[in-house]
Amino acid sequence: MTIAHPPLPYAQDALAPHISADTLATHHGKHHKAYVDKVNAAIEGTELADKSLEEIVHHAEGAGNKGLFNNAAQSWNHAFYWESLSPTKTAPAGDLLAAIERDFGSLDDLKKKLKETAVNHFASGWAWLVSRDGTLSVTDTHDAGTELTTGIKPLVVIDVWEHAYYIDRKNLRPAYVDAVVDELLNWDFAAKNLASDTTWTYPA
Repeated sequence: MTIAHPPLPYAQDALAPHISADTLATHHGKHHKAYVDKVNAAIEGTELADKSLEEIVHHAEGAGNKGLFNNAAQSWNHAFYWESLSPTKTAPAGDLLAAIERDFGSLDDLKKKLKETAVNHFASGWAWLVSRDGTLSVTDTHDAGTELTTGIKPLVVIDVWEHAYYIDRKNLRPAYVDAVVDELLNWDFAAKNLASDTTWTYPA
């Protein structure tokens, strides 16, 4: 079994003008694919060859295999990020909106926290909306770090590696983050993750 490089859940130009088709061709078609290819090369012929990507991530972290962890976690984070974006504007409702208002005060306050966390994260990494036993919070992880391994449930994520925005916006990370949070975040995906008894799994 090999780890898949799943297709985007929308057309390559579907997020324009906020994220261009050129960015997605490079980010999904080259960066994400390279991580997947390196995972498959590393596990070929080993006991991990028939494991899920989640199992590989956990194994690599526990074994201290930084190279495998970086590529496996980045593969998982990227697939989760594509799902965290929607070409059709969405809005929180129901249980998700109630949880946001309970834990942040308002949707605007959550958006402000997400933007601050994503913009102020130093160097490469990820900004997450997560649920710990039903309580929501915003976190960030460095480099390939993933909330998959922390025992809390990720709801959506924002990629703040430069390759996520540099083609479109050069060094203007705040403009990219504003566009993602205000226009592209997939709140329906967040609601499904909040309601689920399990953490989202990478497409086979």
